Amino acid sequence: MVKQWYWYDWLMFLIRLISSISLTFTTIGLQQYFTLPIMVLVLWQLIAFSVPWLCLQLNYKYYLFTEILISGGLCLYLASFFPQAYIAFLLYAFFIAAHSASRAYLWSGPISILLLPAIIKQLAEQSDYWVMVVHIGMAFIFGFSFHLLVLNHRQGETIREQNAVLEQYLSQIERITLAEERSRLSKELHDTVGHAYTSLIMGLETLRPQMATDTGTESLNSLLNLARQNMEEVRGYVHQIESPHEALPLLQSLRKLAEEFQEHAKVPVNFHAYGEEYPVMKQAKTALYRCLQESLTNAVRHGHSTEIKVSVQFEPQQTRLEIQDNGRGIEHGREGFGLSAMKERAMILHGHVAVYTEQGKGTLVTCTLPRQTELKDEVIRLLVVDDHPVIRESLRTLLEEQQDIQVVGTAEDGEQAIELCRQLRPQLVLMDVEMPNMDGVSASRAIKESWPHIRILILTTFEDTKQAMEAMRSGVDGYLLKSMQPLELAETIRTVHRGGTLIDQGMSHKLFAQLEAGNSGDDPSSIQASSAYDLTPRELEILQFVSKGLRYKSSDGTVRNYASSAYMKLGVRNREEAVQKAREAGLLE
Repeated sequence: MVKQWYWYDWLMFLIRLISSISLTFTTIGLQQYFTLPIMVLVLWQLIAFSVPWLCLQLNYKYYLFTEILISGGLCLYLASFFPQAYIAFLLYAFFIAAHSASRAYLWSGPISILLLPAIIKQLAEQSDYWVMVVHIGMAFIFGFSFHLLVLNHRQGETIREQNAVLEQYLSQIERITLAEERSRLSKELHDTVGHAYTSLIMGLETLRPQMATDTGTESLNSLLNLARQNMEEVRGYVHQIESPHEALPLLQSLRKLAEEFQEHAKVPVNFHAYGEEYPVMKQAKTALYRCLQESLTNAVRHGHSTEIKVSVQFEPQQTRLEIQDNGRGIEHGREGFGLSAMKERAMILHGHVAVYTEQGKGTLVTCTLPRQTELKDEVIRLLVVDDHPVIRESLRTLLEEQQDIQVVGTAEDGEQAIELCRQLRPQLVLMDVEMPNMDGVSASRAIKESWPHIRILILTTFEDTKQAMEAMRSGVDGYLLKSMQPLELAETIRTVHRGGTLIDQGMSHKLFAQLEAGNSGDDPSSIQASSAYDLTPRELEILQFVSKGLRYKSSDGTVRNYASSAYMKLGVRNREEAVQKAREAGLLE
């Protein structure tokens, strides 16, 4: 059936069935007293049983009318011959009251209790009007009491279901939060402690011939001070206190790190800066600082370098950090925890870390981050659109925990989302796809036509490539799945608000595969140009996506590996250089 049946639905059905069968047999036994043929009366009884019940199951709007007109009409006809037949209407009065949703009892009650007895009185003068009113009224009261019992049971079921969903969400949030915190602390402690102990070990090695001299004491004190400073930094991360380097400008913190490493590891570090320094985001500053820290540590620990060159370039569109050493290089395929953490930090900020190494010829590490200046005290005005109230409120609760995100409103469908955009003017809309009245793609298209500056991030349950392509064509700025972690969602909202375009990694793989499957009709000149650089169809498709500003969000390395392979074949270091060279070579339109 259309709805799930509970015990009270079966009870009402059985009562209706038994009463209808009983009334039918009674009518057949008294058929000689009625003017209508018995088959007409039986058919009328069958209609009175089935039509109101079907209306109740399929379309409640017509139920009360059919119950009163068909069932009530049958009882009026019988009562016109036998006044006591009004008793048959008692069960129907019970049904009408039990199924009077909202405030329908305000009109169904007077019709059942007052109007029908009055009509019966007119048809059979010997009947007692007030007795009928009392009897039908009592049946209606019992039916309404049953209605309240059912309503209370349904509300209890709804509350239990919502509690179960909320408990599941809370359990999920707790697991995700703990996992995120463990991951964050492990990365921070690895970078900090690894760098500190490498500096200490290298410094202590240099003290062997100096311990007998006056300078030995001074060097030892310097190393002890370094140990205390790093211990304070570790303690600061554990207690979520701001690291000392975060209070300094980027260039000053990087230069200080290089100077301290040179002093204690006794390895020369040549530091150069190019371009006019501009403020960068806190996350970008930390990523560049950790990249330099890990690179200096690896240069001495694994590469046994004797000289390191560091350069920071403040370019109009990006900030680039390069660390070049003269060590023996990194073994092919050896990518430790620190290097993976460096790449992951850069990817979160939509940057790129590249490592160029050759045995015996040193290692070059480049970290390139797009320029995104820190916007202090800025709060992102967010509108959440989803047809499920539990998901709406859960998203509101999760996102409002972020200091820079304010949920200014929630909508349950596309039409309401458009109206709230007109009233509230949010900066970003978190949009579901499948919704009643107007779906998310149509609503996104309408919002972009009226307010192009509003950023839209699609958040859906299923991976549908056709739907994703339609959404991207409608102008949305991101397409993600609801299975993503809350902290990742908050960071994605910030990225899209700053102008980024994101698409879920699984969806991006499917889109690339779909485009590759339909790649047989490509321009021959483009194919010839790509073959000159030995680019595969997948690498060429990724270059085309990158040139259009699409960024993939992925902790998985598959897409990133294709991009890195394309960069190496083109002889470039980052996406900007790759796009420029690909255009010059005729690989892109």
